[in-house]
Amino acid sequence: MRLILLRHGKTAGNLDGRYIGRTDEPLCPDGIQALKLKSYPQAAAVYCSPLLRCRETAALLYPGHPVEAVADFRECDFGIFEGKNYEELKENRAYQRWLDSGGRLAFPHGEGREAFSNRVAKAFDRLASEWRGNEPPSAALVVHGGTIMAILERFAVPHRDFYAWQVKNGEAYTAELCWTEEGRAVLKRVERWEDMQK
Repeated sequence: MRLILLRHGKTAGNLDGRYIGRTDEPLCPDGIQALKLKSYPQAAAVYCSPLLRCRETAALLYPGHPVEAVADFRECDFGIFEGKNYEELKENRAYQRWLDSGGRLAFPHGEGREAFSNRVAKAFDRLASEWRGNEPPSAALVVHGGTIMAILERFAVPHRDFYAWQVKNGEAYTAELCWTEEGRAVLKRVERWEDMQK
């Protein structure tokens, strides 16, 4: 089946370069306008993070389509860095330690990358198992940048590191969901949707 992994449109926090994880921001006017100006792949089934920015994006891009929220597709909890940007954090020792770790340390009073990735991967695996044998022809996951990175790091073939899968607001990857002989879900032929339109 064809899978579309789509990052939500911009919020005010995104415009300011802030760490927006658990904060339930709506799309900003610029984000809504940018989504309306682009063409997106259609999908037979639509799923999203329960956070408002993803629900609003799904409603804009797939109007009138039933959308199922998946709780564990929510963005990472950035802890004490939540709502702040680089300029506000650059003198913070805990932030510098996190940067020096290559983003592997847990956010203070928040979530670690491993725990976050495991949460997202388990949710995706559950969803893929529900599809198996009765796959819709296509499905869109309207989620967060971190959620997309976690899914693709764990399931994409060939493997690439977490940060290699970064995607901007309103951009998407497409992939083909396949199964190994052992019955494990994998994503093949992963491509940026924007590159396919050129």
